[in-house]
Amino acid sequence: MYGAMAAGGVVTGANPLLTAGELAGQLADAGASVLVTVPPFLETALAAADRAGVAEVLVFGEAEGATPFASLLPGTEARIVDPLGGGDLGPGRTGELWMRGPQVMRGYRNRPEATAATLAPGGWLRTGDLCYVDADGYLFVVDRLKELIKYKGAQVAPAELEALLCAHPAVADAAVVPRPDPEAGEVPVAHVATRSEVSAAELQAWVADRVAPYKRLRGVRFVDQVPRSPTGKLLRRVLVEAERAHAKRAEAEPVGVA
Repeated sequence: MYGAMAAGGVVTGANPLLTAGELAGQLADAGASVLVTVPPFLETALAAADRAGVAEVLVFGEAEGATPFASLLPGTEARIVDPLGGGDLGPGRTGELWMRGPQVMRGYRNRPEATAATLAPGGWLRTGDLCYVDADGYLFVVDRLKELIKYKGAQVAPAELEALLCAHPAVADAAVVPRPDPEAGEVPVAHVATRSEVSAAELQAWVADRVAPYKRLRGVRFVDQVPRSPTGKLLRRVLVEAERAHAKRAEAEPVGVA
């Protein structure tokens, strides 16, 4: 999100409660040049952007029809940095987006620890956005760094799995969150709202056919509705807490004796 603004965009979110016409009016009133949305609401967002003349639609997670954000303001620099090793990453490799330019803050007032955690030496701002740059120099936002699921030392981006699930014709909306696991640390589990009948096994196979083995879903829960705010933001914390509570209950259950 910060990367889009630092690159010169006026950003507004796609409210899932609005029609394409209503959202187009909101975009025009805001003077928006960038629309940020998520895969389940991409169709409405694209229609609204077309009506309002908004050229850039930024999608958290991969989705067909989205335009990546590419241009930087004069004097603005960007890097993709390995969140583990700290080195710069080349095209096609996902890492944290770092920004540097005249619009970047000097730090938090009277909060040196927070400043040190956010600003790297040399004036680079750690945005917390997981991104990659393709061979043509286009920037793609994958997820937020803090949302990564740590599976056996590997990192799994929930937004990638959510986009794959939402591409299934039976899925209306989906969210992927970590479930505590004694062996793996965390495993990815999906909470899915459907528009037609589908089994958990079918959805797990759908994802497994399209990702590396460590990214496969280890569980699917069907829900009436994925929790979102009025502006369409996924309330991921609600589902994370539900998975933690489920794990605690499972640990507390007595083991049967044969």
